[in-house]
Amino acid sequence: MSVPANPAASTAIRATSWLPLIVVVLTQIQASFAVNALTVSMQGITTDLDTPATSVGTAITAGTFAMAAFILLGAKLGARFGSRRVFQIAVVIHAVAMLAVALSVSPAMLFVAQASSGAVIALIAPALVVFIASNYNGKQQAQAIGLLAAAIPAAGVLALLIAGTFASTIGWRYSFALVAALGAVNLLLSFRLKKVDSQPLLQIDWTGAVLAAIAIILLSFGFSGLNSWGLVLATDQAPFDILGVSPAPILVVLGLIVGQGFFLWLRRRQAAKLPRIFDLRVLATGSERAVTACMAIMLFVGTAANFLIPLYIQVVQGRSSIQTSFSIIPYTLSIFVASTFVATLYSRFPPRQLARGGFIVVAAALTLLAFTIRNDWGQFLVVLGLILLGLGQGAIVALVFNTLLSAAPKELAGDVGAWRGLVHNLSGSVGIAVISVFAVGVLSGIVATTAEEHPELPPALISQVNLDNTNFITNAQLKDVLSQTSASPLQVVAALAVNADARLRALQISLLALAFLALLAIIPAGRMPGRMRDELPERLEPDDPDAIVDDTISDADEDAAAAGYTAAGFTAAATTRKDSA
Repeated sequence: MSVPANPAASTAIRATSWLPLIVVVLTQIQASFAVNALTVSMQGITTDLDTPATSVGTAITAGTFAMAAFILLGAKLGARFGSRRVFQIAVVIHAVAMLAVALSVSPAMLFVAQASSGAVIALIAPALVVFIASNYNGKQQAQAIGLLAAAIPAAGVLALLIAGTFASTIGWRYSFALVAALGAVNLLLSFRLKKVDSQPLLQIDWTGAVLAAIAIILLSFGFSGLNSWGLVLATDQAPFDILGVSPAPILVVLGLIVGQGFFLWLRRRQAAKLPRIFDLRVLATGSERAVTACMAIMLFVGTAANFLIPLYIQVVQGRSSIQTSFSIIPYTLSIFVASTFVATLYSRFPPRQLARGGFIVVAAALTLLAFTIRNDWGQFLVVLGLILLGLGQGAIVALVFNTLLSAAPKELAGDVGAWRGLVHNLSGSVGIAVISVFAVGVLSGIVATTAEEHPELPPALISQVNLDNTNFITNAQLKDVLSQTSASPLQVVAALAVNADARLRALQISLLALAFLALLAIIPAGRMPGRMRDELPERLEPDDPDAIVDDTISDADEDAAAAGYTAAGFTAAATTRKDSA
């Protein structure tokens, strides 16, 4: 690899324009705003299209699953036909899909439009990472990645303010017309981006793409159905059962089996030096696999907490959806701030120290929330806990993404972007599903135990209320249920007390469980790199799945590398070892 005579000058030249970053951030906002706008506009959509809220949730889920299923294929299509060209086509399709959402006259039209938008985001997400990798290096790359990560919570805040205002004034459809207009702006700006060289001879591994899609779809539907279809035994809501067993765990197991087959297929293709849908060199070292583990854990914990917090506000406090949205603005803004400014710490602290510190902050914040949440949202410590949680979450998400990208060759930037999107969506859906099952399970146990301690609640009344099939409900909802039973006023008061105590304790225990998981993440965080690379290596050799670069490098080696080794020399100096697997 040739080294420029004046690297500083080269970096300065490449840093003269922030246009690529503007396009990246605006496009990420375009994609994220659309999903958040659906959630905020749910009431208007259900009224206008005469459809239940579950239909809107199904549309959101369809878009998310489509994006996760096809994102690995999207990265290869970008490399095959050129990232800029594929990006432009995808932006147009996404804008048209948003226009179709705005003009929807039926739930089916809404579903198809949202599913289409999710599928094309699978083309957009890898391209955004390629644009960053091909335009920025060093500190600017770190800043660009931080802003890309910050664009997601920023889109959430904008959706709350804009879509919430539109939904309550001129109508929910204008939010999606605005997204379509933003797509047109992004398309026009993209023509000023420099072209990323295409690889016309690249062959697409269609078998690997199909295996990946099947595994992701099975896992997504399986985990999403754990709560409603049953963890073990099938419920009445399950679409089918096998000898009374819920389809959810069956789909999860099948997804894991297909996923294992997918990685075996990749290793076989890589050993034969054949094209594959995902390049395993993205996860070649122990540190890169540790970065992925930290990313998955943080997204799992963050998404699960983001599910529990609205549950607490709406069910425990009985607030409305719009009040809930405004209540979590400090949390969302703190994610934005941390994602944006964490790059300033990269030159002072190694990634492993930042990751450990971030997970400690997240665990402390969740613990603080668990011991302070009450029925009063204005409590200072609750707000402080949410801000700390957002700061830790935002810093870690931006850090792990930048660390993974900085360790990969530029030619694999699309694979890194696809991997990031895949981990983000899958970990998020798993996080919500698992914490839902956990919280409801804890709630059921507490209700059953507490009910036994109240002699004024006879078994006959418990049977009428169906306490054996508990869920998080408000006091008003419980009163409605009790009004249809033979409960006396004294029994109603006792049942309300049991419900209030059980749901609060269940949420507290769930938050503590997430805090414990965040602390466990300190272990893989210790395997993250001791220093952030300023330049992306051009290529990584050898292309051999069994030649795994050992990244356990001493501090002296890191200092020598930072003093002047090129990325190629740094890689050549590392020893290789056989993967025992």
